[in-house]
Amino acid sequence: MSTPQIEPWLRGLIEGVHPALTPIAHSLMQVIEDLPRVVNGLTKGQLWTSPGGAAPVGFHLKHMASSLDRLYTYARGKKLTEEQFVVLRSEKEPDDRTVDELLAATISRIEKAIQQLRETNAETLYDARLVGRAGLPSNQLALLYHGAEHAQRHIGAMIATAKVVRDFLK
Repeated sequence: MSTPQIEPWLRGLIEGVHPALTPIAHSLMQVIEDLPRVVNGLTKGQLWTSPGGAAPVGFHLKHMASSLDRLYTYARGKKLTEEQFVVLRSEKEPDDRTVDELLAATISRIEKAIQQLRETNAETLYDARLVGRAGLPSNQLALLYHGAEHAQRHIGAMIATAKVVRDFLK
């Protein structure tokens, strides 16, 4: 019998991450640990199946990575690039990547987000940031938090969708 792994939020501080940002890093670490279990054994067809109109697991993987990239770009006080807009427009479309390739790309993006948390100066957390073409007001902390919270929403949807396609669309 195996011992259950301790969830990231119970593991304490993370080297290089300011304590104020640790819960955000824990949340992202949890997503990284959950993702392989969610997609394990899915075929490429199952990855892009949309049961009952639900967003496919593949969309969630692509969107999780690219939305995190966009939110953390805003958190750095930067505007989106044309390449980021191209990625945004392609999120709903299946691509040629395998399940493993898409998983690896998503995990890599989340790891970059955790690295950004390490590089974030805690004294700037409440600095104003503008979001989107409309330049809606936010701050650095809110964007960093929302990126992790948004990823958590999508992992939840992925768990449910993967179960449906795995159990009913064999």
